[in-house]
Amino acid sequence: MPATTPMPQRRSSPPRATANGAARRARNGAARPTNGAGRERAVSAVVDCIRAIVRELRVSSRDAEQRLGIHGAQLYALQQLADGPAQSLAELAARTRTDSSSVSVVVSRLVERGLVRRTPDRDDRRRIVLALTPAGRALVKRAPRSAHERISMAAQTLSTRDFDALARGLGALAKGLDGHADEE
Repeated sequence: MPATTPMPQRRSSPPRATANGAARRARNGAARPTNGAGRERAVSAVVDCIRAIVRELRVSSRDAEQRLGIHGAQLYALQQLADGPAQSLAELAARTRTDSSSVSVVVSRLVERGLVRRTPDRDDRRRIVLALTPAGRALVKRAPRSAHERISMAAQTLSTRDFDALARGLGALAKGLDGHADEE
């Protein structure tokens, strides 16, 4: 009888990814790069971890929208401003780890809603200081922690070695995705 290569089985609907389950599989060795079936298990563990993070971001944003009437990115910007005013859009972009054009859109919406105030800097009238209004401060007080904030806090608990490996690995993965989004 000729030897046949078994076809990889595809799940019709993947199990719901959870951060704890994905992390447990990764810790138990499923995420170690190997060859063959071990490599496939490692890839599955990585994809499960990414799904869990994406799901958390989506659920958190939907929860913020339902409970507070704002999106997750808007909540994260408000929470950053709760730590103190931003001396510019560029500063808030750095604090939220995003680009200035995205922050500009978020801030414009928050200003329209009366949650953030733009005021000219006293020393340099060309600069704009961003601060919470009383309504913005009240909203932040009743808001849960955003997924962005929880992810940042979790990343800070990693050892330097694990954090550096994560940063390198995710960077390489993201770079590998460049230009492949339109192939699906």
